[in-house]
Amino acid sequence: MEKLLAIKGVGVVTIARVMAEVGDIRRFKSSKQIQKYAGLELVESSSGKHKGKTRLSKRGRRKLRRILYQVMVPLLARNHEFREIYDYYVTRVKNPLKRRQAMMAVSCKLICVFYAVLTKGMDYDRFKMMTDIHRNSELIAA
Repeated sequence: MEKLLAIKGVGVVTIARVMAEVGDIRRFKSSKQIQKYAGLELVESSSGKHKGKTRLSKRGRRKLRRILYQVMVPLLARNHEFREIYDYYVTRVKNPLKRRQAMMAVSCKLICVFYAVLTKGMDYDRFKMMTDIHRNSELIAA
């Protein structure tokens, strides 16, 4: 619990609510399974030559999705690393996401961080969080 509280913008109530919905985290083999459990995996409705839109499946725990969405607002306001990842998803040149889509992508990242901290006993490393951002060196110089 103390290691999770090191994440700025995440409080005791948030951790308790997420853990109450997920249960024993050791029963999941990866963070992707928790994302599917929450209904945050992407599905595409395609048939034959028709290529449909990609959207969230929403086949998982509705309360867990709601908790993750509610925690995103204060997390993005207080945590610089998560905010940079969110800004990257919204402003990237190739395939920018809409704001709500970016919030769900960042909530998947939060699930990955929770999973790594709780199963592997790792400390929260804010520099490792930034490895998802693949900016060109030209954009960084600007």
